[in-house]
Parts: sequence; C-alpha cells; structure tokens
Amino acid sequence: MATSSVIGKKNKMGQTYTDPWYMMHEAPRTPSFFTGSEVIKEAIRRASCDVMIAYPITPQSEAAALIGELFVEGYVGDYFRGESEFAVMSECAGAAFGGARVFTTTAGPGTMRAMENFPMWAGARLPIQMIVTCRGINSPLSIQPDTLEISYLLNTGMLVWHAETAQDFFDWILIGYLVAEEPDVHLPLALCCDGFFVTHTKDVVQLTPADMCLPPYDPYRSPVPCMDMECPPVRMMRDPFVMKSNYISYATHASWQQEVWAAVERSRKHTIRWLDGLIEVDNGDADILIVSSGTAVSQGREAKALLEEEGIDVGIVKIKTLRPWPGEEIREATKHAKHIIVPEFNIIGWLAREIRATIPNSDRVFAGPHVGGGMTMPPEIIAADIKALLGIKTAALAGRGS
Repeated sequence: MATSSVIGKKNKMGQTYTDPWYMMHEAPRTPSFFTGSEVIKEAIRRASCDVMIAYPITPQSEAAALIGELFVEGYVGDYFRGESEFAVMSECAGAAFGGARVFTTTAGPGTMRAMENFPMWAGARLPIQMIVTCRGINSPLSIQPDTLEISYLLNTGMLVWHAETAQDFFDWILIGYLVAEEPDVHLPLALCCDGFFVTHTKDVVQLTPADMCLPPYDPYRSPVPCMDMECPPVRMMRDPFVMKSNYISYATHASWQQEVWAAVERSRKHTIRWLDGLIEVDNGDADILIVSSGTAVSQGREAKALLEEEGIDVGIVKIKTLRPWPGEEIREATKHAKHIIVPEFNIIGWLAREIRATIPNSDRVFAGPHVGGGMTMPPEIIAADIKALLGIKTAALAGRGS
C-alpha cells in the first residue's frame, strides 16, 4: 500500500485514491446483481492494478476477458495473454519483480501446470494476487468445482483464503492487496473460490463507489529490493551463495524458507484486522458444529436450518483463511463440541485432516460428507450424516443418478 500522500488525489480515470479503511468500512455501498466473474471485474476496477496477465481456462476465462475490458477502458495498466499457464505465472513474477501490482486468474489443471512458480513467488516475496476458481484436476477431467487443488497450494508459502460468496470475493480481492503488500508480509495470495458455484451464479453484492480506488502499490516498501536500474535482476542472490559452498547454500535456503513461513504468520494480525477474524462462528455453543470453508459453508447453513426445524441444535464455523491457518481460533471454537462435521467439495478431505491435526480429541471430527468432480452437495446429505452420528434413523436418500 502506498504512502498516505496520494490520498485524495485522482488517477487518470478520475477515481480518487481513498484511505483503504474508509473505502472498505465506511464508504456507502450500492447493491448490484452480479455473477462472481463480474464481481472480480468490479474489484479490479477499484484495485489500482498495474498488470493483469491471462490464460483462458474454465471457469476463470470470463473473469480474464472482463478484465481485458477494464484494460481497454483504462483501469488496468497493462494486460496480455501468456503462452501457457506456466508462462503466465512466470510473467507475473517478472512484472512483480519490476515493482508492479499484479493480478491473475487460474483454475484446476492450470493451477497444477504452473505449480513450480508459486513457491518461487513466495520465496521471492512477490505480493501477486491470484484468483483460483477451483475445478477438477484429476482424470477423467471435469470443469465442475472440486477443491482438491487447494490442498496443493497450502504448502507453497502463499497466503491462501477461501471465499464462500461473491461478496467475500469483492471485499477480499481489495483487502488481499492490503495484507499481502504489508512490508512484514509481502507474500503472494491465492484467493480461492468454488468455480461455477461462485463464478457463474448471480448474487446481490454490496459494491464500494466506483470513483474510489486503492492507493497504488509502493514497491520500495518491499522487504527485498525492487528490480530497477540500480538493482539488477538478481533480487536475493546478488552474491551467488550457491557458488561458494554447499553449506552456505543449504543454510541460506533453509533459513529463507523459515522466513517465508514466518511472514505467513506475520500476516495473521493484518488479516484479523481486515477480515474481522480468521473464522466466523454462528451458535458456537452447540454440541454439533459444521466446520467448513468456501461454498460448503453455505450448504452447511442450509443443513443447519433443516435440522433446527426438527429440534436439533447445530452451529457453524466458517474458516476464511487456510494460510495463515486459524489453529487457535478453531481449538477455541470447537472446545465444547461433541461432534464436528466437515463437509468438503473434494474426495480426499484435506480440510478435515487439517482440523484433526489441530484440535484435541480429534476423534470428534467426522470427515464428510464428500463430493468430488463437481457434484452438488444437497444440505439433506449433511443433515442425514449428522442424524446418523446421533443415532437417529432417517429414510434412505436416493442414490445419484437413480
């Protein structure tokens, strides 16, 4: 985030550089009926983004095309299509090395083809924001939502947030730059959503005024040198330690990985401030808690309503950020729960594994229900699993495709 000296000045589009806290918390909002992809466009309109690099892959192609329209209108500094997903992420790195505020989008196989770049982004301390519109990655391929790819991103050193709604998407894109660009953080952010469920459905979203925008990125607040005419493109290796000795190489590499993960932890205080906490709890005193992230939270809310009609008390814990991981918050929120249900839009249950590794008495965690390959998760399925845990007999639900 740039210094406050630009606040109140206008950019070439006539937008006013606005104090971010005022813009996100106090400025008037206008309800608009948009798809998630359109919401991405509206957030970037207000993000003072220097460079957007695109490569089409469903379900993020529409968002990439819409941001191309912003470039034509003048709201994005530069925009082009890369040769491949891997090339896009490499080109994003080049732009960020040069001091640009960078944005890109990807999905499914595109995420996997570019995976080598993401630990490099984190190690180079590049605050790139990448939207991940999750879809199937395993064969046979599916373009429908499947959050398996998130589990791969959790170990890259990136910040990883998982949006439930289009409103989350709009707010978190803007807030994401504010957190990622803090000098004591300065890491890339993977802002994930469940493709189609968020990107291609319409919802009412409260938008900030279009004539307000974030202050521009100031690359000279970076904890590592920005690449310019006085700092050649060797950013962290001006004295190539790999040519000195193996010991120095190993020690440097290991200590820098520790610093990257320390920066993830340092993002915690900024994220808590801007997102009003890393988790959100509804009826946390209930014996039964549904703990989830993304649109599984929405399905959990529907299941909660169904169960309450039958007199079964259920609470919801929405996990907003996966990195930093809200371990202490989850332990506190679940300390009295007898049953913890973790519905997920993937087959392997990576979120349930994270929760089990976090809390005491982890046998309380029920990993499921799971759906994969883009299948929907009717709230009746979640409700039926909760009843089964309680020993309540229910009528058998019809099998898929029956």
